[in-house]
Amino acid sequence: MPRKAHILIIDDEESIRFSLRGILEDEGHTVSEAETGESGLDMLARQNPDLVFLDIWLPGIDGLSVLSSIKEQDTSLPVIMISGHGNIETAVNAIKRGAHDFIEKPLSLDKVVIAAANALEFRELRRENLALRSRIASEQTEELTGESEPIHQLREQIERVAPTDAWVLITGENGTGKEIAARSIHALSKRRDKPLVAVNCAAIPEELIESELFGHEKGAFTGADQAKTGKFELADGGTLFLDEIGDMSMKTQAKILRILQEQSFERVGGNKTIRVNVRVFAATNKNLEEQIRSGQFREDLYYRLRVFPLTLPPLRQRGNDILLLIRDFLAALTREQGFKPLTFTKDAEQALLAYPWPGNVRELKNFVERMLILYAGQTVNSRLLPPEYRAPASHQAPQLSMQPETEQDESMMEFAFTEPGPVDFKSARNAFEAAFLESKLREFDGNITRLAEAIGLERSYLYRKLKGYNIQTSD
Repeated sequence: MPRKAHILIIDDEESIRFSLRGILEDEGHTVSEAETGESGLDMLARQNPDLVFLDIWLPGIDGLSVLSSIKEQDTSLPVIMISGHGNIETAVNAIKRGAHDFIEKPLSLDKVVIAAANALEFRELRRENLALRSRIASEQTEELTGESEPIHQLREQIERVAPTDAWVLITGENGTGKEIAARSIHALSKRRDKPLVAVNCAAIPEELIESELFGHEKGAFTGADQAKTGKFELADGGTLFLDEIGDMSMKTQAKILRILQEQSFERVGGNKTIRVNVRVFAATNKNLEEQIRSGQFREDLYYRLRVFPLTLPPLRQRGNDILLLIRDFLAALTREQGFKPLTFTKDAEQALLAYPWPGNVRELKNFVERMLILYAGQTVNSRLLPPEYRAPASHQAPQLSMQPETEQDESMMEFAFTEPGPVDFKSARNAFEAAFLESKLREFDGNITRLAEAIGLERSYLYRKLKGYNIQTSD
């Protein structure tokens, strides 16, 4: 059943407007009226109707000219033409110009109700089709595979938040599956029958992101040859997924914040207020708290989005999930691309379990495809793995020994690298941080609040650091 709608009637006969209003309001719709084509177009500029009933014979601008103007502004808005002087030629002309249907006077109650229901259903199907086309490529993603404790905890959190209307801020490293998590929440939500519309904020040029999110009117800027429906409007009744939210400019963040609060906006180049009801998921691989401190992200937007925070674990913390994912990817790729299956020996599996997977699940899937291209139908041992996967130790943080310089100042530590061979700067820095935090945590008897105050970090940021280095705490 199409949702209850806002319908605009443009007809110069008061009796026709009165009859149509009565029929449509009895069906639960909201109705606006205009006596002329000029006033009807003016109402269209100020309102956002879902359907128009339009008389062909009007004083001033005739109905067919009004129809052409409507279609220039919004090709998806259904228009039902009505006329007391109908003939086949007029009806055909109206349909050619984009009318959805044509009915004759005197109006039949049944015909009006059926025509309106069909037009509104057509608009809803068109909206859903556009949303489906905009996300169909990304919906070829996997589910959250794994049996590790971090994945069990993640599934539990998803099951708790999904049935609510709470907004979710999803964080995690690149390739951890933030969009998969968003789709899992939507699939378990009350909005699962409505679209989930994904927007990659990092992939859209700054000058086009407003048009992408809010839509635009014809002629709003160079190249805007026709009106376009934005992602917010496509997601009405469903869920909007703002991926890479940390890459939005401060200017766009300000506009997003206002729209998120009001759930209403205007298309670029338009002045009609469009109201929507969307649930919002946002995702980022950035530390938004650090971005707030550096002036790159709005604090008010952060707390508006962070109703329910969800952190995805990196693959290196998921243990044997790596082998489960490899098997899933092997099965999918052999099925989709016709590869002969391959197997990994125990020593190859051990090497892959030891590798830190900086690109996470995305890197793992690409690795599996690479192996299938090279060794389909074969058994792969550790010697056949690419060099970076055969020697995972070189990717791990070096071991450190720590000794206090003096008993009076235990916070001054001497760090000695014990791992042989060269170490890259990032690994050395991570090792230093991990050793320093572990030492200081012992110094403060595991009290994160006191430690945060002592070393000048926010407690939540410090807690994430400790968790990232797998340092156990008592809090």
